[in-house]
Amino acid sequence: MRQVGMREAEGAMGSAAAGVVHRLAERRQTVATVESLTGGLLAATIVEIAGASAAYRGGLVVYATELKEWLAGVPAQLLAERGPVDPDVAAALAEGGRRGCGADWALATTGVAGPESQDGKPVGLVYVAVAGPDGTEVRELDLDGGRDHIRAGAVTGALRLLAEHIQVPDAAEAPRS
Repeated sequence: MRQVGMREAEGAMGSAAAGVVHRLAERRQTVATVESLTGGLLAATIVEIAGASAAYRGGLVVYATELKEWLAGVPAQLLAERGPVDPDVAAALAEGGRRGCGADWALATTGVAGPESQDGKPVGLVYVAVAGPDGTEVRELDLDGGRDHIRAGAVTGALRLLAEHIQVPDAAEAPRS
């Protein structure tokens, strides 16, 4: 039963990644990733798609809290006051990744994959963020299951968040009457 569930989760991740990669390539835009709880799974899911090099700039895995500050530019005071699992931290991760990687868009993940809670935050609490030309959006996810399912859900959630932003036609792409 567990194996079937993971295949479904992997299928959802791959499908979301394919849509994002192809849409970004059409738009001639790029994306970067900054990951905590997903530990590189988001980046790996994106580069699994043929043609990813047209859209994917690169990313950071900032699993340790201090690396969120040192590499992604998250303010030390924010981390000290709220800890790494926080919506404003997710936003700062995405914004730092966008700047640092020189991408049009950046995705970030932070949360608690388990098996135990972290700093009073429950297992399954995840924040995904997208930073782009028009600002930053953060989404809270409340995910169930083991570590693998939570990490896969975070990847899919981040990719779907980006997909929502890039599916809106630009003025140049809008049909003319």
